[in-house]
Amino acid sequence: MRCVIARFPFDLTKSGVLESMRGIKPEQGSGEAVIIGRRTYPVKQVGQVITRQDRRDFSASEVLRAMSRLGFTCTGRAATAGTAVPERALVAPRRVLSSFQQASVLLGGPATA
Repeated sequence: MRCVIARFPFDLTKSGVLESMRGIKPEQGSGEAVIIGRRTYPVKQVGQVITRQDRRDFSASEVLRAMSRLGFTCTGRAATAGTAVPERALVAPRRVLSSFQQASVLLGGPATA
């Protein structure tokens, strides 16, 4: 697949990306990530390896677009390097307060009734 990253055209294939990332240890990072094989890599690290360019030369969205078009799973946030966590698992469920409990909290009392 032909894609443009940092104003340079690249012919990328899924097997070529897998081969390029083989033996590369994932860095710790937060933010966007790409799951390649069984590992989760920061998107800027993937871009640097496959394009051989400095990370400042391209944006994360360019690499995310290319990786998703190749069929790799892209996440909005990497929990830890090397593991994949579903996006919904990162958000704690919110407790809904009744109107009485909400008024109690606003007046400085406990939230339980």
